[in-house]
Amino acid sequence: MLCAGKKSYFAAAVCIITVTSMLAVSYLQLQRLPHQPKVIQEGRRCRGKIANSTITALKGNKTFIISPYFDDRESKVTRLIGIVHHEDIEQLYCWFCCESNGKIYVSKAKIDVHSDRFGFPYGAADIVCLEPENCDPTHVSVHQSPHGNTDQLPRFEIKNRKAETFSVDFTVCISTMFGNYNNVLQFIQSMEMYKILGVQKVVIYKTNCSHLMEKVLKFYVEEGTVEIIPWPINSYLKVSSKWHFMQDGTHIGYYGQITALNDCIYRNMERSKFVVLNDADEIILPLKHPNWKAMMNSLQEQNPGTNVFLFENHIFPETVSSHMFNISSWNTVPGINILQHVYREPDRKDVINPTKMIVDPRKVIQTSVHSVLRAYGKSANVPMDVALVYHCRKALQRDLPRESLIRDTTLWRYNSSLIKNVNKVLSQTILRAQN
Repeated sequence: MLCAGKKSYFAAAVCIITVTSMLAVSYLQLQRLPHQPKVIQEGRRCRGKIANSTITALKGNKTFIISPYFDDRESKVTRLIGIVHHEDIEQLYCWFCCESNGKIYVSKAKIDVHSDRFGFPYGAADIVCLEPENCDPTHVSVHQSPHGNTDQLPRFEIKNRKAETFSVDFTVCISTMFGNYNNVLQFIQSMEMYKILGVQKVVIYKTNCSHLMEKVLKFYVEEGTVEIIPWPINSYLKVSSKWHFMQDGTHIGYYGQITALNDCIYRNMERSKFVVLNDADEIILPLKHPNWKAMMNSLQEQNPGTNVFLFENHIFPETVSSHMFNISSWNTVPGINILQHVYREPDRKDVINPTKMIVDPRKVIQTSVHSVLRAYGKSANVPMDVALVYHCRKALQRDLPRESLIRDTTLWRYNSSLIKNVNKVLSQTILRAQN
């Protein structure tokens, strides 16, 4: 017998606990074993063509790799941000080539499809592989088999391998720019507002935009504010400009927005203290603080252990305008002048306003658009009297008369600096080209 001794309830309980623990440990070891990296080749040089595209299709075109990131928050893994078909998930293996000892390791991947797909067949996924313990691989290849030749497979650089000191406090992630985007004036105003509020970097996942918008982006890239991530997702999948599935044969929603947001968080995990997730027509406006740094210092002090801060979105209809700040030189620039839109829609009964976020990227595992799916620590809803998301766009409550809207001139606190900065950008881009 495995358990012997006195015939007592206590002895029986100890026996049951011991056997259960042994079985549990054995089960966990069996579950973990197939995912442990195994040496399959020795004395080989690392081969394969380095992947340069933001999106890389694997064989069969059912799985797409964006980028791998080193993640040691729980165990030493490579986490690849990808896109998969939720009903047609192929088993994948990570092939790690260790330059230090000439060994090639294969690790079975765990594939975690994000829960927010909004009905579309394709969605964001984490493809997670345990790394070899005795080397720090710089590149990884992905294959459907643990055997064969990977010389012709693309090799992906594993980002975030080295911890860095934060180069910026705030990075804004904008995903995605599509539909030949041409809202030039509002884009410039948003960019200048971000800078006034304390942003040092804006990352844009760009599918396409107008020729005029290209000039503006070029200016901000050369200035060092903007980083453009090419996002040719429509070359691989049938994309929808809607956020929910419409049974129209499209594959993925809103140009793969959720995948881009997750990639942006990991891309900036080691270089930005905070990551801000919002669209180009949205600005998180502080009401009690002059800028985001002061606001976040206060919010973190009041909410210890909180790493995700949710800000309510409020619509300022583009169809309702003020006569203030009608600046003649801006009238030739395509787009909306946000300084003229200071009337917001009231809250709707039984409708919860969506939120946008400022997060500590090192504490986020998976994110959706309006909330995180998995994270370390807590999330907090920021009261509207502290800050709100100014969102100037088409009205949601289209039948409301003007007198039912709420006049909110918070944006005008920044009008002097904003006008000066916008004029400077326009003089070096749009207006220069017109003269």
